[in-house]
Amino acid sequence: MNTTTQIHMPSVSASSLIRVTFASAALLLGGAAASAQDLAPKAAPQTRPVILRGGTIHTVVGEPIVGGDLLFENGRIIAVSKTPLEVEADVEVIDATGKHVLPGYVLATSTLGLVEVESVDMTIDMTEAGSFNPEVYAAVAVNPDSWWLPVARRGGVMVAGVFPQGGVVPGRASVIQLDGWTWEDMALMRDAGLGLSWPGDFGGRFRRARSSSNAEERIAAVDQLFDAAEAYVAAKAADPTVPTDLRYESMRAVLDGSKPVFVSLTTRPQAEAALGWGKRRGLRMAVVGGRDALAYVDLLKRHDVPVAITGTHRLPHRRDLSHRTTYQLPKLLEGHGVRWCISMRPRDSANARNLVYEAAACIAHGLEPDAALRAITLGAAEFLGVDGRVGSLEKGKDATVLLVDGDPFELGSTYERGWIQGREVAMEDKQTALYEKYREKYRQLGKLPR
Repeated sequence: MNTTTQIHMPSVSASSLIRVTFASAALLLGGAAASAQDLAPKAAPQTRPVILRGGTIHTVVGEPIVGGDLLFENGRIIAVSKTPLEVEADVEVIDATGKHVLPGYVLATSTLGLVEVESVDMTIDMTEAGSFNPEVYAAVAVNPDSWWLPVARRGGVMVAGVFPQGGVVPGRASVIQLDGWTWEDMALMRDAGLGLSWPGDFGGRFRRARSSSNAEERIAAVDQLFDAAEAYVAAKAADPTVPTDLRYESMRAVLDGSKPVFVSLTTRPQAEAALGWGKRRGLRMAVVGGRDALAYVDLLKRHDVPVAITGTHRLPHRRDLSHRTTYQLPKLLEGHGVRWCISMRPRDSANARNLVYEAAACIAHGLEPDAALRAITLGAAEFLGVDGRVGSLEKGKDATVLLVDGDPFELGSTYERGWIQGREVAMEDKQTALYEKYREKYRQLGKLPR
C-alpha cells in the first residue's frame, strides 16, 4: 500500500495476536461490523432549483433576515433576499416560516471516518507507522459508510476537518463533506495543511528532566525534516532531473506559505517555541488545542495566528481554575481580537453531533449568539481554509444549508432538513432508527398511543 496516498491500518504484532483474535470474535458474534455501516443511500444530485421561503436566514456575515428567501440551484446559492423571489415553474418552494435557515456547521478538528470502534484495532485507520509522515493525506482513509457521519449530520455538522493522529508529524489534514459514495466525493479539500504535534514537557517533577530531553530531540528532528525539505525544493528548482521525493514534495505548499502548519500545543512555553520557530521559517501557523490560549494570547495576536478551541464541555486543565474557565474562554478571546473557532477534540468525533452545544454553553457565559454561530460555521471554515466555499450563506457559495424548527442552540430544536452542495441528505441515522424501533415496542404493548 502506498503511504503517499493512504493512512495504513496499524500492523498487528505477534504479541497482540490474542487481543486481536478476541476482538475479531467480538465483531463476528456481536455484529459490530455490520452495525458500523451507514446503510442509507447517498444523496442524489440536485435536479431543480430550491427556495427556502419565509424563514429567519442566518447568513453569518450580516444581521439575520426575518422572513427572507434563500434560492439555490446546481449546488450553489443563487440569491439571499429580504423579499419574496419570483418563482419559476420548476422551482421547489419549501415553507420555512417560523423556522431558521443556517449554513451547515463546520467541525474544524476531527477523526470522522477514520475511527469506528475505539476498542477494536481493525476499525481504526488514523495513525501511520513512524513519527514523521508529511506525505500522508487523511482524506483517502475516510470510510464513506461510517455510521458516525449521519449521526454528526443529525446535529447539523455538514463539513469536517479530518486530522491524522500519532507521531510528531502525523500527516496532512483534509476537509470533507459528510456525504458521498467515495472519499473523492467527500473531499472538499484534500490537503488543508500539515499537522504537527509540538513536543513539550508533560512529565511530572520526577520525569521532567527526561521529558525535556526527549522534547529537545524531537524538536531537532522536526528542524531536520524542514531543512531537508527546503534543500530538496531548492535542488529541484535548480535541476529538474533531481529524483522526486514524495515526502519532501508534499511539503511544498507548507514551505511557500500557501498551506498552514496545524500545530497542536497546550502551554505558553510550547506556544513561544512553536510560534517563534514558525516565524523564523516563514511558515503560516494555526493552533489546535487552545485550552490555555489566554496564557499566550499576546503571541496569537502578535503572529496573527488562529486557534481552534478543542471543546468546552471539559474540565479546566489546571486545578486552580474555575469550572467556568472553559466556557468563558471564547468570549475572552473574542475580546482580545484573536481569530478563533470552537471545535472538539479530534478523538471525540463520536460526539460530533454535540458541536452546537459546545458553542451554546458559552452563550450562558457571555458570548453573543452571533459569535457562537460564527465559531462553528465561518470561523471554523476560515481556520481550515474553505471559507470561500462554506461557512456562510452568500451568493456563489456551496448550498450547504440547514433547516431548523427552532433556536439552534436549544436542546429541543430539530434539524429537519439538510443539504450539502444542494443535495438533500438524510437526517436520520442508526440512533433515530433504534429510537423508533423501541417506541413501536411500547406502542404494541399499549403503553404509547399509536
